[in-house]
Amino acid sequence: MIAVLIPAHNEAEVIGRCLASVRRAADHPGLDEPVTVIVALDRCTDATAQIARSFGACVVDVPTPGGVGLARATAAARAIELGADWLAITDADSEVPSDWLFQQRALDADAFCGVVEVGDWLDYAPGTACAFEASEPVGVDHGRIHGANMGVSAACYLRCGGFPDVACSEDVALVRALQSCDARIAWSPYPVVRTSARRQAKASGGFSHFLQQLERSLLQGQPTTSALVCPVPNAIESQS
Repeated sequence: MIAVLIPAHNEAEVIGRCLASVRRAADHPGLDEPVTVIVALDRCTDATAQIARSFGACVVDVPTPGGVGLARATAAARAIELGADWLAITDADSEVPSDWLFQQRALDADAFCGVVEVGDWLDYAPGTACAFEASEPVGVDHGRIHGANMGVSAACYLRCGGFPDVACSEDVALVRALQSCDARIAWSPYPVVRTSARRQAKASGGFSHFLQQLERSLLQGQPTTSALVCPVPNAIESQS
């Protein structure tokens, strides 16, 4: 069984689109196994829970004090309790392609790290989109780490210790732990997840912070570099 893990902190405005895209991915004709969606409610005070339930998602409450690391870990723990052997990971402000789950399952790997594209550049300064694309390797062995586009086997997740209880960069910490456990990681350019460039970050130091830092460097005429690339000594090429 596949479990899709989605942390959510007051995501009522966007999570419906995310869940609709996950539903399409779960209905892929080549995918012959059940899919459970788990939304981890992180201090939500809006209608996120009701929307998630309307899509048939399993809803779990994140213990105090919350935070994205704890939210992802809480969702993963419930998924494993339910018998999932593969954990597909995305964010509430993202939309996955219809072959997202199928392609992850087709990989001969312990984990998958994918790339993202930004669907809404909003009021970012001209040139920010180009700077992001220039900083975003997209080929095989790209080395990018995005919590909006990841997957890992439940067995390997448990072996490496899982998501840490941190306020940000929990995705990077998980990947580094996987590498320490000699996990076979597929750094694949496909499938690509579309995510948001929203200004109001839900996690300090996350993707929104990275984009604003990129914009700031651009406006100040400084070199634009990425902090989200990880060495890939054991990366493998996607076989799909």
